[in-house]
This record gives sequence, structure tokens and C-alpha cells, in this order.
Amino acid sequence: MTRTQQRILAAATLGVVAALCVYYYFTDPAAGGTPRCLLKTLTGYDCPGCGAQRALHALLHGRLSEAAAYNPAAAPALVLAAVYAAVELMPGRFPRASRALMHPAAIMAVAAAIVAWWVARNLC
Repeated sequence: MTRTQQRILAAATLGVVAALCVYYYFTDPAAGGTPRCLLKTLTGYDCPGCGAQRALHALLHGRLSEAAAYNPAAAPALVLAAVYAAVELMPGRFPRASRALMHPAAIMAVAAAIVAWWVARNLC
């Protein structure tokens, strides 16, 4: 990783941490004031991400069971996003993981899991 890439990564990490701190201290999605899901507003059905704002807020406050009640897929999705981000930011460091995660079968598996979650949460 070049020096410029390291600086960009450090700046991006700092930006994400700052945004999470602001979100943690100054918002409460359960109290309202945050954007509502357009799909749910129009159709009445939950999208795969419905409840993710409240789940993230609960996770940041250490309330795991509350986060799981809002959106059980939020925590695994965050872990998967972090893995993909790490592999994308450092492809030379994790070449096998990069090839595996970017393989069409892996991408289709993630897409299929999202669709399955979408259908399952609206059937219950």
C-alpha cells in the first residue's frame, strides 16, 4: 500500500468514526426524526434494510438483543461489509480472499441471501 493510499485509508477511517460518534450522541432513530423507508411507506412491506438505523444505534449502545429485534440481519451485514471493505482496500494483502469474495458465485450468494431475507421477513 502506497503512502497516499495509507493517508486516504486513515482519513476515511477517521471520517467513519466521526460520523458514528455524531450518530451515537445526537440521534435516536427510535424517537423519530430520521428518514423512513420509502418502500415501506409506499407498499407496507419491509425492505431488507428496514430497521437498520435503529439496529445500528442499538449496536453502538451495546444493546445486542434490541438491535436483533429491529433487524436481525444488520450485525452480520456490518461484519460482511467490513470484510469486503478490508479486502478491497488491501487486495495485495489478501489476494485469495479478494478472488473468493469477488467471484461471481460469492456475489450471487450474497444477493440470494438478501432476497431470501427480504422474502422471509415479509412472510412472518
